Amino acid sequence: MVDVVHHARKPGPRAFSIERLFADIREGMPPDIRCRSHVAPFRSLGLGPRARNIIDARRHSGQVNHVIGDVHYLALGLPAANTIVTVHDCGMLLRLRGWRRTVMQVFWFSWPIARCRIVTAVSEATKRDLVEIAGAPPEKIRVIHNCVSSRFVPEPAAFNASQPRILLIGTSPNKNLGRMAAALAGLACAVELVGTPSGEQMAEFERHAVSLRALGDIGETELHDAYRRCDLVLFASIHEGFGLPILEAQAIGRPVVTGDCSSMPEVAGGGACLVDPLDPSSIREGVRRVADSAAYRSTLIAAGLENVRRFTVARTAESYAEVYREIAADSDRA
Repeated sequence: MVDVVHHARKPGPRAFSIERLFADIREGMPPDIRCRSHVAPFRSLGLGPRARNIIDARRHSGQVNHVIGDVHYLALGLPAANTIVTVHDCGMLLRLRGWRRTVMQVFWFSWPIARCRIVTAVSEATKRDLVEIAGAPPEKIRVIHNCVSSRFVPEPAAFNASQPRILLIGTSPNKNLGRMAAALAGLACAVELVGTPSGEQMAEFERHAVSLRALGDIGETELHDAYRRCDLVLFASIHEGFGLPILEAQAIGRPVVTGDCSSMPEVAGGGACLVDPLDPSSIREGVRRVADSAAYRSTLIAAGLENVRRFTVARTAESYAEVYREIAADSDRA
């Protein structure tokens, strides 16, 4: 039996996707792997709380330690030989400048990567970012894709061609809401957004006369209902570490329009309409193509349902289990 500790952040009100993902992975673990979750006692805000989180992680070290995301610095308190760090994206390094970027580079990437045995990246795109942007050694990185929860199952629904309901997911800068608002201007559609938009983001939708219903920071049940209600999912981000909404929409059986860059083509697997997220006209044409062609929608939905078979909980859990067994075996020989 291999004992594994999942070291997790103390989540905030808008942060639960990593926790939801790894709860599914723990449930899917093979019987020879015993996983438990340990949540950091303090929110990751400021030097003091982070230092106390590092000390706390050391006190709860296990046979195998896995920092499951967002709090990479916890690796500084754990034994390097049996610690794994999962990196979900390098978006902060792309957005930050000056001393803030330097601090993020050192504490979230350089030192934790040096202080762990293996780094897992959730996509090939994230691995490339880690090597090219964060300077991580490629030989230390394993790619293990995220999985889609088994709670997302096909739920066919008639498509409202006269006024399709379009679902947007997320409000962070990479979600590209401004360009999507411009792309939807003048189209007959109803738009829902998962998340709470800023005043500036709301102003973009108002400027383009796009009626937007913001759902706020909703839970899993409400998220599932939002997918079920929609006719298509528009997820034209400019950067994603993975892009789980693509798979969630595909699993329920909704057509997806997403970006042709970063990890999105890798995750979509041919089951989405790819557009240039930097060009509102490209986004608009993608949405119109899906809305106007029943045959194209059917093709996307069928390809999406086939694609999600690559991302099962069991497959992702087994991929992590192989890493855990490797580290435990090396530890026993040491």
